[in-house]
Amino acid sequence: MSVGTLVLISILICIVAALYSSVGHGGASGYLAVLSFFAFAPATMSSTALVLNILVAGVALHSYARAGHLSLKLSWPFILLSVPAAFVGGVLPVSDRTYFLILGGVLLIAAVRLVMNTLQPQVETGQKRVSLAVSLPIGAGIGLLSGVVGVGGGIFLSPIMILMRWADAKRASATSALFIVVNSLAGLGGRFAKGGVQAEDVLPLILAAFVGGLVGSYYGANKFSGLMLRRVLSVVLVVAAVKMVITSW
Repeated sequence: MSVGTLVLISILICIVAALYSSVGHGGASGYLAVLSFFAFAPATMSSTALVLNILVAGVALHSYARAGHLSLKLSWPFILLSVPAAFVGGVLPVSDRTYFLILGGVLLIAAVRLVMNTLQPQVETGQKRVSLAVSLPIGAGIGLLSGVVGVGGGIFLSPIMILMRWADAKRASATSALFIVVNSLAGLGGRFAKGGVQAEDVLPLILAAFVGGLVGSYYGANKFSGLMLRRVLSVVLVVAAVKMVITSW
């Protein structure tokens, strides 16, 4: 890889990290979108995305917790089964074609989620108690998908929490950040177990993601939501998802 290409990828990674961390997410789906444009191998894509995810979601978690938005009582029902499920997902053997198809679907869902979030007004209403009968299987399902694809799952969890009125936007973002960190660690552990971890030229990307995560999480937790920026990001995800589907065929 040329120095110019690595610099370009690092800049894009920094932007993605800032955008996603502003809403408490690690940005794995965005990193996968960026890496897909530069023809990275699936194993490298998923491993790199998980490493960056842990870093950026960890920074976001610190910012949201420091701002007083994190509730462990709210978070644990989703994490309990998601961690072992993410580990299993990381161990499962997946062909390149299947990986690209699943990733394409994940990116499309992520894009729709971002678009809906920008179109609908965020109305904070009274919260309902979390039902274990619902939250446990939701956590397990998202965890399994996260491990297979190489994402943390926060982009699916936070809208569900808001839709079900289990949390307001800030608390949902804080829970998602914690969810992403533990699931990404489990998914990466699964890849280590099967010897499928590949992360090339990752140090510049880590530095870029860290800077972006610091900026985005600070403003997301304390200043603004960045709705217009996420509209742009949703377009990138749609383009990447279409590319993934075409590649798989």
